[in-house]
Amino acid sequence: MSTIEFLSHLRSRNIHLGVEGDKLHLNAPKGALTDELRAELSRRKAEILAFLQETATPRPADQPPPLARLSREGDLPLSFAQQRLWVLDQLDPESPAYNIPLALRLTGRLDETALVRSLNEIFRRHEGLRTAFAEVSGQPRQIIAPPAPLPLEEIDLQALSRAEQEKQIVALAEAEALRPFKLSAGPLLRVTLMRLSGRAHVLLMVMHHIISDAWSLGVLFRELVTLYEAYAGGRASPLPELGMQYADYAQWQRQWLQGGVLETQAQFWRKQLSGVPVLELPGDFPRPAVQTFNGRRRPFDLPHSLKEGLSVLCLEEGVTLFMVLLAAFETLLYRYTGQTDLAVGSPIANRRRVETEPLIGFFVNTLVYRGDLSGDPTFRELVQRVKEVALGAYAHQDVPFERLVEMLQPDRDLSHSPLFQVMFIFQNTPVPTTSLPGLEVSQIDFQAGTAKFDLTLSLFDGQERLRGSLEYNSDLFKAETIERMLHHFLTLLRSIAEDPDQRLSELPLLTASERRKLLVDWNATHRDYARDRCVHELFEARAAAAPDRLAAEYDGQTITYAELNRRANQLAHHLRAWGVGPESLVGVCLERSLEMLIALLAVHKAGGAYVPLDPAFPPDRLAYMLEDSKAAVLLTQQSLRAALPQHRAAVLCLEAEAQAIAGQREDNPGRLATPQHLAYVIYTSGSTGKPKGVQVLQGAVVNFLESMREAPGMQADDVLLAVTTLSFDIAGLELFLPLIVGGRVVIASRETASDGAALLQLLEESQATLMQATPATWRLLLAAGWQKSPALKILCGGEAMPGELAQALLPRCAELWNLYGPTETTIWSTLQKVEQAAGGFIAIGRPLANTQVYILDAALNPTPIGIPGELYLGGEGLARGYLHRPDLTAEKFIPHPLAAQLGERLYRTGDLARYLADGAIEFIGRIDQQVKIRGFRIELGEIETVLARHTQVKQVAVIAREDTPGDKRLVAYLVPDKAAAPSASELRQWLRESLPDYMLPAAFVFLESFPLTPNGKVNRRALPRPELSASERETEYVAPRDAREEKIAAIWRELLQHERIGVFDNFFHLGGHSLLATQLVTRLRQVFGVPVPLRRVFEEATIAGLAAYLAEHADGLAAAPAERIQPIARPAMPEVEKLSDEEVEALLQQMMAAPTP
Repeated sequence: MSTIEFLSHLRSRNIHLGVEGDKLHLNAPKGALTDELRAELSRRKAEILAFLQETATPRPADQPPPLARLSREGDLPLSFAQQRLWVLDQLDPESPAYNIPLALRLTGRLDETALVRSLNEIFRRHEGLRTAFAEVSGQPRQIIAPPAPLPLEEIDLQALSRAEQEKQIVALAEAEALRPFKLSAGPLLRVTLMRLSGRAHVLLMVMHHIISDAWSLGVLFRELVTLYEAYAGGRASPLPELGMQYADYAQWQRQWLQGGVLETQAQFWRKQLSGVPVLELPGDFPRPAVQTFNGRRRPFDLPHSLKEGLSVLCLEEGVTLFMVLLAAFETLLYRYTGQTDLAVGSPIANRRRVETEPLIGFFVNTLVYRGDLSGDPTFRELVQRVKEVALGAYAHQDVPFERLVEMLQPDRDLSHSPLFQVMFIFQNTPVPTTSLPGLEVSQIDFQAGTAKFDLTLSLFDGQERLRGSLEYNSDLFKAETIERMLHHFLTLLRSIAEDPDQRLSELPLLTASERRKLLVDWNATHRDYARDRCVHELFEARAAAAPDRLAAEYDGQTITYAELNRRANQLAHHLRAWGVGPESLVGVCLERSLEMLIALLAVHKAGGAYVPLDPAFPPDRLAYMLEDSKAAVLLTQQSLRAALPQHRAAVLCLEAEAQAIAGQREDNPGRLATPQHLAYVIYTSGSTGKPKGVQVLQGAVVNFLESMREAPGMQADDVLLAVTTLSFDIAGLELFLPLIVGGRVVIASRETASDGAALLQLLEESQATLMQATPATWRLLLAAGWQKSPALKILCGGEAMPGELAQALLPRCAELWNLYGPTETTIWSTLQKVEQAAGGFIAIGRPLANTQVYILDAALNPTPIGIPGELYLGGEGLARGYLHRPDLTAEKFIPHPLAAQLGERLYRTGDLARYLADGAIEFIGRIDQQVKIRGFRIELGEIETVLARHTQVKQVAVIAREDTPGDKRLVAYLVPDKAAAPSASELRQWLRESLPDYMLPAAFVFLESFPLTPNGKVNRRALPRPELSASERETEYVAPRDAREEKIAAIWRELLQHERIGVFDNFFHLGGHSLLATQLVTRLRQVFGVPVPLRRVFEEATIAGLAAYLAEHADGLAAAPAERIQPIARPAMPEVEKLSDEEVEALLQQMMAAPTP
């Protein structure tokens, strides 16, 4: 309970508090101040003093006028809060999301007549319970029905067994909770009495939130007890008539909260909430394009010892338990999202007028608490920040939440509630025990099946312990995720109670069992391997064991293991004569051929390390790589020599040196290199525009190859088709893995590897059983008409594997494997056998042998299961570092923060990932490719996944462009199906079915093919700037083009008071809001005779979009005579005119919500 609510509770007992300087004065009738209240007053003294000092001297202009009873003859406006729920109902008619269900078990002898009389009397006393809501001249109005008996449904369950009764009670309660109300047809209260036996009943009540709130339930209980006691005893009602009703309050609120009164408080909220970001809680399911309200609730208890520890902190810091728990909840959200700026909503009773306290109605307001967790403060420091925010919010609590949305005008998005997405509810006054004469009354807990927000954490302060519940949107979260979240919250609270001086990043979050699972169990990858051997030594062993087996093939040429070993030995001896030895770097610039394979083995046998130099690379890049690597020898061929850039290396041309090489010894050279020496240096793209050389060790390659031999697995009878350029490190698998198992490698030429038809022919002719390639190459084969290779094991990596690609590959092969790994950790680091594919990207699986994976937050803490963090890799595969770049090496290869031994390192990948519940890892995207558009954090891969599912889209890439400074926009690039390419409008509608509006690209660019890097990945930097198209015409004026658009434009001009409106102008950008949107659909229905759902206005907020909808739903309208647009009647009363200013705006977002405690 907040300070305001506690003071209201005191006032309801005629206890009044005042403040004079630093002293608190109290005036109370005899007996009103119980021992419990005295203790609570003592505990809260500091906060009450602070609050009263801040609010004790309002300016005369701020003093509210007295509440007065209205005539019931005229139109009765809705309160601001009611109006919001009415608009939400227009968006999603008859939704059960705002139902308030309650089930009471009555044990004992029930006087049914007294119960029915009591309910009918409450129904008579409170007009709000008899109120329905109708649209009158485009405006919502309260319609109060005359007093009448309250309908009561009776259900007899006496014939059922006790177990069956309990099942039926829960089933009926859950069904009633989900049965919607029709706001225009009251009553919005349903009562059901279930008869279990002569001494056992269940009373089930369901109300719509628009006529009630949590405080109202207390009023209802108290009146029910009083009336039942009187009627059961044969007495009349002792309750006095109510002086005011909810309709009087609604009118009073509208008269008071305007002009200077509103502006005074509004200034605070504008400053407090301007630019508040969306909370991006990671979920288990993609967020629906339109917010849903399906939900579940998980109750829990916190132990008494924990409550005591937190209470001590409250006393030390002079804050309330509400503030400490809110700070803890904010900490949990921060650790889940990494956001240091976040908002949490919380209800406040909003009954500062004493006349409102005995009423049943929707008074509750929602305050938005903006949390500042920047700078990694201690928890004590955070509590003080929360205290300051909370006191400011209390002092400005009169502004209705819906007015906040109007003033701040957050970007409309039907997938989120506006301003905040999670709620915190704290109740610290004892729940009144409802007892009736001769009856024991207890509440039945059941699932209402709805959730108004992504998460709602409710905590109730009982005598001994804190009891709570976590309500969650079940379309976003799984039950097991919420279970883990509760354990994390409990761990966090315990740590806070033990040591509140810890910084937020230091507070433990994981349970001991989860921490062990993440750090130990899922990283238990130790395997023995040939730690004392180098790559070429494994090959030599195979060559000795099976010298006559075919080792390699290229363009019809073949070579046996013995011949390959002999020729590699000769070249190795020659290289040693040229000075090559351990740590020597040898540039290899050769076309794909058997000679290329011989050269790589020879460099290793000589003791050196090769530097791949792709002949297709630009000369400048090759020049940089030669200069930076300081390669002593450049191994090349005559046809490439003339195209090489200037360099300082000694050139060993194979043709020129052929005779000298042939004269070298044929035996294996003596050992010089060890597993700790370099195997190769591969240059990868650098953020500065200059590539960086990654130094990979012999031992790392051996560990990798032996791990891959086991899984995915390769044997001596396998044939691997090698298609990857040598400059891409994954070529190491293709060339060396077959040679260490006794298999055969078929090397495809550069031309074949880039030609789908030629590659398909080679795949079939070679009878390959294993092929590794990037997603782009697999798409190339599919486009060429590849049907099936039943014996083929597919390895796919280099880029994220979309689910739709996996779906296409699975039926065409024997096995499909998804692989992930940066060059810095030796080719691949994780792998996943793909058994089935759905939407989204395929998981990257688990670590290879002797490899560890850690997903860490910014403070290097392990993130919980399901929570994204940066992916770090450790183990045998780590590279030595970057050649000649100790600064970058230190930045990317960090000391292992979780290691048991000093000296261990981790590589920070820059990739965002998370653990799934089964231990598999889900790749999310590059951290530096996460973009923010209008405050929303967007994963570009999510948009790509949805577009890729479209049957007419073959390939897709989405990027964020900022071609004009300050104007960052999403652009989708597509390779369409040539037979039936989709239009931009079709794709936009396709996306809209799955994604929120803020994730829709501003432009669609259709290409015949994507530019690729030499490694076969999409070259996003080479994607062209989009040309101005129809998709971007919202910024240009386009006049109505036909009669239908002209009629819609005329309605807009009247509603918006704008003269020049184009068909691509946005209704809401021109000043439209929720109430105007409801008037718009009314006018459209009058003029065109077609009902337009209110939600459609938010989905198609342009004249062109609405015209298309009308054309689709009414044939022949274009030829119909244009009806003259009648001027819209303007309300005469200024306070009613204010209605069209109430931008319940993002309410419109479907779920905007002011919560029910």
